[in-house]
Amino acid sequence: MTDRKLFVGAAIRRLRRGANMTQVALADALDISPSYLNLIERNQRPLSARLMLLLADRFDFDPRQLVADEPGGGLAGIRRRLADPMFDDLTIDKSELEEWLTASPNTAAAFVRLFDNRPASQFPGEQEMVDPIEFVRREIDRWQNHFADLDSMAETLADELRLISADLYGAIGERLRSKHQLMIRVLPETVLPGTLRRLDLHARQLQLSETLDPASRTFQAALLLAEIEARAEIDGLVSGAHFKDDAARSFYRRYLSSYFAAALMMPYARFLRSCEQTGYQFKVIERRFGASFEQVAHRLTTLQRVGARGLPFFMIRIDRSGLVSKRFSGASHSPMVESADRCSFWNIHRVFDRPFELDTQLVELEDNSMWFTFSRAIQGIGTGLAGETSEFAVGLGLSADHGASLYHARGQDISPDNAVPIGLGCPVCTRDQCPQRSMPPKNRTLKFDERETGLTAYKFVRD
Repeated sequence: MTDRKLFVGAAIRRLRRGANMTQVALADALDISPSYLNLIERNQRPLSARLMLLLADRFDFDPRQLVADEPGGGLAGIRRRLADPMFDDLTIDKSELEEWLTASPNTAAAFVRLFDNRPASQFPGEQEMVDPIEFVRREIDRWQNHFADLDSMAETLADELRLISADLYGAIGERLRSKHQLMIRVLPETVLPGTLRRLDLHARQLQLSETLDPASRTFQAALLLAEIEARAEIDGLVSGAHFKDDAARSFYRRYLSSYFAAALMMPYARFLRSCEQTGYQFKVIERRFGASFEQVAHRLTTLQRVGARGLPFFMIRIDRSGLVSKRFSGASHSPMVESADRCSFWNIHRVFDRPFELDTQLVELEDNSMWFTFSRAIQGIGTGLAGETSEFAVGLGLSADHGASLYHARGQDISPDNAVPIGLGCPVCTRDQCPQRSMPPKNRTLKFDERETGLTAYKFVRD
């Protein structure tokens, strides 16, 4: 994987044009000939490691973005969109898509934009629907889940609170009391049935349920501080998103407030330093910052400060049925986040019966990219009407190229021979002879043989 040739002509061309530079000017800055740069931009020559470092220094960006900066998530992303039922009558093979992405990346990007933003009313018999959560997720992805101004402000505030007390929860409580005349009060579950947090402005109280664990209590207190002291910054980000839907604005505001709260609990520089010192050892990081596994997992997807970037993690959270309730790709641009479905061979589906046990797995997708993943089951807070407690599985992952530096990968052989081949869900997966296949892939012609039965009921024409 580390020896893979990088053909990233479209990304180089966008960087150059964004800087208003001609090919001659950029070639001169890189100490290469204009004709050689032209071949790179046309994907007829790969980008060398030396040129990648020179470009990163010239344009001040993360070199990993070049690999990931393909329209719609690259080949896997385009194939996922083409799995839509509207394309069922078309048979488009892998080589055709590869040629399209190489020869006309801007046209592919236009297709992605049109597909992702199409109104539902374009399809007969369907009513137009607005998904505010999807709009918010796209905006978060546009920022790569890193909001530098919020991080900086939260870091400054965290330093101020440390002067008050080493106990962050107590320090937040004291600031709320002295500066905003608000008290924190923990109430019995019978007083707050079905409620974890309530702001009673008449009584000037932030009322928290006794069912909240210490990490959640700190987060809720930090959330209120974010809503008060970071209001102007959050308002600016919400306004800049240009949402037309009130629900989307509300969801985005809530997310940004939560982002600030997490940044207050886990200040950027101290958090990144702890990650690097421990090799991203999750349990140690949780204890250092008084945070839960899910809070740490979420924070890992945000570490994209210029000049101080962490590893590019993605995060996803599912329930037992496989329904996704959280997904953040961060700077990983992993198709495992974007996919509507998941492969049952990914261990995230197998951790529910082993709570609090971290499961690592090296997986390989059909595009030959390898990902080192971590899965762990978690429980929600409180109980429902039937006395049931919610359960989720949190999946973390990053490119296997970064796996060797991780504490949890020590002693493991991170090589293609040890990777578990998986897909992005049966509708878009074209791996044949898969014993777990539940349905045939879209856009593939089925084959039938009355004399032979294979591992799966579905046989289809390969690319």
